[in-house]
Amino acid sequence: MNSINQRLLKVSQYIKGDNIADIGSDHAYLPIYAIENYLCKHAIAGEVVKGPFEAAKINVKKYGLDNRIDVKLGNGLEVLDLNNNIDSITICGMGGPLIASIIESGESKLQNHPRLILQSNIQTITLRKAIAKIGYYIIDESLIEENGHVYEIVIAENGNQFMDEFDLKFGPILLRQKNDLFIKKWKRELQALEKIVQNLDESKHSNRLNEINKEIKMIQEVVK
Repeated sequence: MNSINQRLLKVSQYIKGDNIADIGSDHAYLPIYAIENYLCKHAIAGEVVKGPFEAAKINVKKYGLDNRIDVKLGNGLEVLDLNNNIDSITICGMGGPLIASIIESGESKLQNHPRLILQSNIQTITLRKAIAKIGYYIIDESLIEENGHVYEIVIAENGNQFMDEFDLKFGPILLRQKNDLFIKKWKRELQALEKIVQNLDESKHSNRLNEINKEIKMIQEVVK
């Protein structure tokens, strides 16, 4: 039985439809888990680097799922054909800017409007901007803590929504829920930013200081 970490377990709860594509698949752990647990019928595991691609192929073979999981070597959504009829795309364990560039540059592969399940490690704001840019809207968000780091998971489907700067930074759904993990994450962020401010020389870094102070104000407003 293939076991996955808490983060991927949480991501798996949002999978819908028969066909999924997991981009940056890391040993194909998520597709194997999804098929073994009847969350989908077929999967594409996409990898851009030869080593992880080979590792994913070996793992899929080990679980006897060669006929259900197609391991492909390629950059981002390049591994998808328009006739793949993908229902859900998962992209996990990367920085927000990288995930954003994957969905923006692969926009032409989203013609049948699959659900996007995106888990970023940092800078989720860039990811939310990209979601809006490609004509998707956020239907759900959640937080998960693993090894002392709080990760954000964003689920989006085809459609439009307006997000102001607070929605983009904190997440339109997370902001309204404001659960304990949310408060913990942003208080920690606040402390880190306050420490940076103390160490910056105003005469040399005035622009950066202004940016950080604006960010501090936003966080204070949200976690007060």
